Amino acid sequence: MTPQNKALTVHLITATGAVFAMLALLAATQEKWSIMFLWLVIAFFVDGIDGPLARKYEVKSNAPRFDGVLLDLIIDYLTYVFIPAFALFQSGLLPGWTGWVAIILITFASAMYFADTRMKTSDNSFHGFPGCWNMLVLVMFALQPSFWIILGLVSILAVTMFLPLKFIHPVRTERWRPVSLPVALAWTFFAGWAAWVDFHPQSWAHWGLVVTSIYLISVGVLQQLIPARR
Repeated sequence: MTPQNKALTVHLITATGAVFAMLALLAATQEKWSIMFLWLVIAFFVDGIDGPLARKYEVKSNAPRFDGVLLDLIIDYLTYVFIPAFALFQSGLLPGWTGWVAIILITFASAMYFADTRMKTSDNSFHGFPGCWNMLVLVMFALQPSFWIILGLVSILAVTMFLPLKFIHPVRTERWRPVSLPVALAWTFFAGWAAWVDFHPQSWAHWGLVVTSIYLISVGVLQQLIPARR
């Protein structure tokens, strides 16, 4: 296979995320939340592997007709933002006005963040919370906390999208990557397992989700507080 065909294949892999997004949305409209999240977890996994493949096969030079960054952003907005926000609203986890506040905060703040030219830091981390609402909403479905807790978390994270706080990219942030990457893979496994058992309240996967989520959301700030060794 020529380098051009390999690069084009990477674009095609990225584009499958749009198919998974549609399948997730169809499940969400039928309130089949576990199936919806299973499709989103698959999309999350694809999003994790297409970046390294794109860099390996140099898609910018070998398949320049398609803008991989734009394609990735379109799919990320669907799978990370739009569909999870819909699920949070439609599921009843946020009753009445709280649901409206949440979906407005999530969709509006994320649209601005995805267009922010300063989204990435010099070490390939994210400048502010990177709009991973799919991760938050899945954990909320698993734990079923008070609607005040959910609304508070949504509000805080929406604000942190525009604060000088660092959030790691598990694949591209080199510092602590030997720990961060396995934790991200573990989160994906726990998320898939929690959805597979229909978010059973006694599933051990919920504890795994909590522990891995706390690490992934806080490790970037810890890196800012702890100077890197020269």
